[in-house]
Amino acid sequence: MKEAGVSPNVVTYNSLMAGATRGHTLSKCFDMFEVMLEMGIVPDAWSYNTLIHCLFKYGQPDEAYRVFNDILLQNIYPCQTTYNIMMNGLCRNGYIKNALILFRNLERHGYIPETMTFNILINGLCKSEKWKDTMKLFEELQQSGFSPNAITYTTLMKCCFKHKHLRKGLEIFSEMKNKGYAYDLFSYCTVIGALLKSGRTQEANKYVAFMIKIGYQLDIASYNTLINMHCKAGKLENAFNLLNVAEESGLECDIYTHTILIDGLCKAGNIVDAERHINHLNSMGFYCLVAFNCFIDTLCKLGHIDYALQVFHSMDVKDSFTYSSLVHNLCKARRYRLASELLLSSIKAGLKILKSDKKAVFEGLTLTGSVKDVQTFKLKVRVAKLLNY
Repeated sequence: MKEAGVSPNVVTYNSLMAGATRGHTLSKCFDMFEVMLEMGIVPDAWSYNTLIHCLFKYGQPDEAYRVFNDILLQNIYPCQTTYNIMMNGLCRNGYIKNALILFRNLERHGYIPETMTFNILINGLCKSEKWKDTMKLFEELQQSGFSPNAITYTTLMKCCFKHKHLRKGLEIFSEMKNKGYAYDLFSYCTVIGALLKSGRTQEANKYVAFMIKIGYQLDIASYNTLINMHCKAGKLENAFNLLNVAEESGLECDIYTHTILIDGLCKAGNIVDAERHINHLNSMGFYCLVAFNCFIDTLCKLGHIDYALQVFHSMDVKDSFTYSSLVHNLCKARRYRLASELLLSSIKAGLKILKSDKKAVFEGLTLTGSVKDVQTFKLKVRVAKLLNY
């Protein structure tokens, strides 16, 4: 541009700032903004929108709010996108209450929200596990004169299923279809997954049949849902046949596919094939903690605790579930000393422990050891917790 004698304008710098934001470079976004000011180019609403979005993206909500206030002080009229960026950024950074306060304040000043704004807040409320508030806002959207869209319905449906309101979730899915919105594979898989979790396999099968009937091209997420359905029903042969079909159709199975199959094999008590599948997963460069946790829990339940301990010590990464499974099963086997050592190790590692596990260890040590031993162990637990506070 310099060689051509063309002077950059506000659009030029807005584009550079947007590129810096997409390129994960907050400092460069600020640099472009400063250069624009130094050159006497007056930033517009979109300059500030980009800057606010970048700040929220990099977890600086206070700075983003300061820039938003600067817009108002400089008499630059924020646009609908500005408000949406603010509310979305606040929600994503865990400030759903602040987003709602901003929303209500704007309404009092004559701001008319659009469906996208409602969707942002509904999604934020869902993620904050405020189901009742989510449904109230949905009703408010319906009464506002704006119509919910496919995103609204899908978000609400997932929220209902997450909070175990299956009937309401199915009602929303039905309303979504009746109003003629495009419902895709994701919606169907969400419904099928929810039905499977609630044990309503026959209804899930009906949705699967309808999906196939209308000719949906299944992706790997869809295959994972179907494989999971057969695993939960104990039909492992069907699950592995689906795996073959997916691979033959050119799809690359992901870690979730293999984890579902390993979990199915474990629940069927087939530890030989489960271990073989875990080794196959490792040979492909995947390390799946969930699969290892399922395997260890199954070994314990089948009475192979010593082998479970071998697997445990061979693991590079462990979480609370790994420790909890072993502690629980060691206590059931009355091996309280070893259970206490593992419990203490998990606390020292900074992991959360279940109250039931701690209680089982304390009660076991009380039965098999002296009062002094129990008191000493309780003191060690308190010290470990304080060190990791």
